[in-house]
Amino acid sequence: MDDRVDLIYGALDVLILRTLQWGPAHGHGIAKSIERMSEDALKVEHGSLYPALQRLLQEGWITAAWGISDNNQRAKYYRLTAAGRRKLTAETSRWDRFVRAVTGVLRPAEIEEGG
Repeated sequence: MDDRVDLIYGALDVLILRTLQWGPAHGHGIAKSIERMSEDALKVEHGSLYPALQRLLQEGWITAAWGISDNNQRAKYYRLTAAGRRKLTAETSRWDRFVRAVTGVLRPAEIEEGG
């Protein structure tokens, strides 16, 4: 049985921004980092990743430059911009509120007991 979770719209963008907070990375490295940090619960498909990277580039939240990967291949490296850092902060706060709201609906007794 596959225990992986499908990403909901908008989640991939914030996960990419979070990954790039630790430094520049190429697309494959970003995908693997998200999968590793989620303990393989999330799988990032290249068909979703590269359109998301293009969106983030167009918004000015990341930049890109060509470089050489660890295995000596040419790769495009993405880097978080100052605007991307601000967006990450805002989106993290929004996701925290979203998670609390959904948890409140799914497990109201736990919130009341613990809260």
